Amino acid sequence: MTPTLRILAASLALSTLGLAQNDTPVFSAATADIGIVVKDLEKSAKFYTETLGLTEIKGFSVPAEKAAGLGLTDNQPATIRVFVLNPKAKGPKTKFKLMSFPKAPGKMQDQKFIHSSIGISYLTLFVTDMNKSVEKLKAAKVKLLGKTPTDLGGGNFIAVFHDPDGNYIELIGPKK
Repeated sequence: MTPTLRILAASLALSTLGLAQNDTPVFSAATADIGIVVKDLEKSAKFYTETLGLTEIKGFSVPAEKAAGLGLTDNQPATIRVFVLNPKAKGPKTKFKLMSFPKAPGKMQDQKFIHSSIGISYLTLFVTDMNKSVEKLKAAKVKLLGKTPTDLGGGNFIAVFHDPDGNYIELIGPKK
């Protein structure tokens, strides 16, 4: 799991606090953007769109000087590709921002088990049809982990797997 993803996910967890002591909202939005640094941007973009079904929307670039000035990189430019779960859904949307740094590749974290690294360890996506989702994963030759999909009760099942960079992803939803 990349440090960026860990920081952004921690920010997302903090959003559950929601209100300051005087009942004034702490956050200006109901969603959070999640940044994921990947090894191969094209490969990951294809995985997140074709295999998982996210939709790519307009991305953006950050010049090297700006990224360095923000303390994010050591003078590396950033091209960010942005994806959403359901572009037709009403209201605010969580955005997944994928980026890579070919001239300064990071180190892979130990992702053998969910407890192998400290920090944010997985992404949960809620699906409408577990069977269709698993079919897409298998067609893309994505290996499911453990004995999944597994019944969670209440009509929901969970399937667990890795993205191309070894990040854990779990899908939760009913079988149809």
